[in-house]
Amino acid sequence: MAEELNPWENALKQLDKAAKVLKLDPGMHQILATPKRVLEVQLPVRMDDGSIKVFIGWRVQHNDARGPFKGGIRYHPNTNADEVKALAMWMTWKTAVVDVPFGGGKGGVRVDPKALSPGELERLTRRYAYAIAPIIGIDIDIPAPDVYTNPQTMAWITDTYSAIKGYFEPGVITGKPLEVGGSEGRNEATARGLQYVTEEALKVLNMDPKKATVAVQGYGNAGYFSAKFMKELGMKVVAVSDSRGAIYNPDGLDPEKVLEHKNKTGSVVGFPGATSLDNDPQRANEKLLELDVDVLIPAAVENVITDKNADKIKAKL
Repeated sequence: MAEELNPWENALKQLDKAAKVLKLDPGMHQILATPKRVLEVQLPVRMDDGSIKVFIGWRVQHNDARGPFKGGIRYHPNTNADEVKALAMWMTWKTAVVDVPFGGGKGGVRVDPKALSPGELERLTRRYAYAIAPIIGIDIDIPAPDVYTNPQTMAWITDTYSAIKGYFEPGVITGKPLEVGGSEGRNEATARGLQYVTEEALKVLNMDPKKATVAVQGYGNAGYFSAKFMKELGMKVVAVSDSRGAIYNPDGLDPEKVLEHKNKTGSVVGFPGATSLDNDPQRANEKLLELDVDVLIPAAVENVITDKNADKIKAKL
């Protein structure tokens, strides 16, 4: 479903619509439609069996008019240049909307991190850090975690970058472990923001959180904490999913117990007391989006709600 849309073309269409509404100067429109820099890097990595495997990575710097480029780094088997360019553009809009002094950037590596050993993942990350080091830094470009990257990934990047510079430079990355200068609350920050927005939206819709049901697509960092915080608001989390499938229980799911199951088995699928929405992972995730729930949280990848399924989505929020 997500693969049917080109994210960069989608992002440009969004910009075109906004430019018309704002009566944006044509020159400024052209500047915003073009990333300031697109870096594609070759990442040869020594695998555990002694072979060399080459991965491809990107760092896109869209715009820094309001401050240093800011945006996460994702590891995903379907990541490509157009996706990273779109995400970088969207980061420019996001930082501007919340009025923080940053621009927009994004990074990505085309890899299935689940297929790599911890050692292979570290070597890949350090190779990527070395490749993008010349264009990142404090007051220049400050990466962060995204899909399938985490505080450990950021720690490896910080360490590699610091080794290149010759001194410890924790400010080059956000989302690091607390032990190396990370920020308290960073892991749950994305979901915490969603919690605040959801609380206010429910007030506008005159909906009682304690009577609301929730479905969460994606059970990584953002998905898990979103489910956890929605439950804390009194809402009933009835469905969650990951890349391997989706589970459903009309009586509600315990987000923390689901996470424990995922950590043990590698997936939310098979969680005791829940039923699978479909044996095919893609169809299961599609069915989750169309469940009759009050709140739907797409916390996996972008472009999952399209003109082909929008009319099937029943969630009020």
